[in-house]
Amino acid sequence: MTQFNVYLVRHGQTYLNKYFRIQGISDSPLTEKGIADAKHAGARLANVAFTHAYASNTSRAQDTARYILAANTGTATKAVIEPAFHEENFGYFEGNDDVQAWHMIGGPLGLRTFNDIIRAKTIEGSKDLIAAADPYGDAEDNATFWARVQPGIDRLIATHQDGDNVLVATHGTTIRSIVAKYNRDIDVAVSAINGSVTKLTVTDGHIQVDYYNNVADTL
Repeated sequence: MTQFNVYLVRHGQTYLNKYFRIQGISDSPLTEKGIADAKHAGARLANVAFTHAYASNTSRAQDTARYILAANTGTATKAVIEPAFHEENFGYFEGNDDVQAWHMIGGPLGLRTFNDIIRAKTIEGSKDLIAAADPYGDAEDNATFWARVQPGIDRLIATHQDGDNVLVATHGTTIRSIVAKYNRDIDVAVSAINGSVTKLTVTDGHIQVDYYNNVADTL
């Protein structure tokens, strides 16, 4: 039997998060709180000896991984860039005020927030709804999202060995989507918090979600 652990960490707060703006493939730096979020995750994960680490191709994920690894007892010292784990592309809505964007997308259906949309339409259906509302056609629908993310997951499964602990610094909607795929009982209409930890156990290629959105001082 081959079994290893994957720790998905949502990046720390960014300036676009602070200003309540949609942040998908767009990027912005970590705020002071965001740096504290990353350092807090690093302290909680310090004794999970990471053998490998990955971050999406955004500065916010890479900086989060750097702060986590600086506090870690494992052999991984630098995150490998893995574009498969970048955030959902929200197309036209990138950078928009989030209240306005969710009103435009979900308002006609009586859905006022992103969480309302996910609760009513599922995380998969939310992507299709956003893509359908994008006048430029750039937003990822669910099939496009998974055509990008699944190969990254497959590479993790193919690459890692029994006993490995793997860090993946990534993004809120990406984490929620992965969790929903492998455990439908977890309510991903609850937002993943900046700096939160989600743990997967991979056993002979099969993925189990051990916990989601953990911000406790001890894991």
